[in-house]
Amino acid sequence: MSGGIQAGLEGLRRSELSVEKIAKRLASLPVTLTGEPQDVVDLSAEAVALLTAQNAFEANLKSIETANEMAQSTLDVLA
Repeated sequence: MSGGIQAGLEGLRRSELSVEKIAKRLASLPVTLTGEPQDVVDLSAEAVALLTAQNAFEANLKSIETANEMAQSTLDVLA
């Protein structure tokens, strides 16, 4: 597998793991006796982390697409 594609896939996996961690933190918000969540998680920081993970995912996806296009162009030249 191409180095660019492999690096992109590893980046996608890191982004996925990051989103999973954030989702677990948000899902584990404790609830008070009144049924309202206690704000023990900094929601703005979690939102920033989610956006960062999304941007990283999109960047890695673009690198995979670019590596694939380069491989296809190389095959076209050689054919």
